Amino acid sequence: MMDHGDVEWLACPSCGGRLVFHGQMTEREHLRHGALRCGGCGEAWKVSRGLARLYREGEVRGTDRLMRVIYDGLPALHDPLTAVLTPLLQSVSEPDARDRYMRRVELGALRPRLDGQPTRILEVGVGTGANLPLIHRDLPRGLDVEVWGVDLSEGMLTQCRKRLASGELPRTRLLMADAHALPFPDAMFDRVLHVGGIGGYRQPRVALEEMARVARPGTPLVVVDEQLDKAARPNWMQRLAFRAITFYDRNPHCPRELLPLGATGVVEEQVAPFYYCLTFRVDSPNTRAMSGREGTSSAG
Repeated sequence: MMDHGDVEWLACPSCGGRLVFHGQMTEREHLRHGALRCGGCGEAWKVSRGLARLYREGEVRGTDRLMRVIYDGLPALHDPLTAVLTPLLQSVSEPDARDRYMRRVELGALRPRLDGQPTRILEVGVGTGANLPLIHRDLPRGLDVEVWGVDLSEGMLTQCRKRLASGELPRTRLLMADAHALPFPDAMFDRVLHVGGIGGYRQPRVALEEMARVARPGTPLVVVDEQLDKAARPNWMQRLAFRAITFYDRNPHCPRELLPLGATGVVEEQVAPFYYCLTFRVDSPNTRAMSGREGTSSAG
């Protein structure tokens, strides 16, 4: 859960202004019920049952709305189905596939920040939190770290909160937020990861720009989603299964043509027969392709 001190690291999705919490907190100063109000534009963002909802419902439409309906409908089945179908359809185990893209996040290379702030890691589209144990596994021991996860599916976030309830994954904050307008200031995160959703976003270019905006210069940004590995010569059953899984996308592929201006160190690879991994960096804040709050809100 988020505590009162976390609020200072949030930014209004509409204007980028600072937020102030008004409402009830738990005895441990976790946010419970109320609203996060922007000091700039005055917008109020609801907090309910400890979960901040930093998005506009009216901008969740098209494929974003469709995918949220699907994920909200089967959150408890998502992980078991993934574990069973991945080796059945792709001849690779789910842990092996995850390990192949987690190495690109380069968590082992992280060192304490010179400004004394905790190292901050963001997963966009955190889902049920299946990657969170891997993130904590790969971090250097003793490093002061905060992990933040955002998603638009309340059902998936509910499953993720159950995963976190054991207390084995400390300092993890969850938010409901739209990847097209991330509720964070510029250059906040030391690592940014996204797995399995961008092909269903209504504006993947804007989402990539937002991920680059909130990343510190030079940090690896890792994006994973569906792409059929034709070099592996998929059989008819694999082709049919892949088409069924990606029914919402006419051309599921790695979106390297949508990367922000100034993207460097671009690496595209297949980490499984159905999944690509796209890694890139943006080295200077002055060369980032800023999506802009104004452009983001008008695009919905």
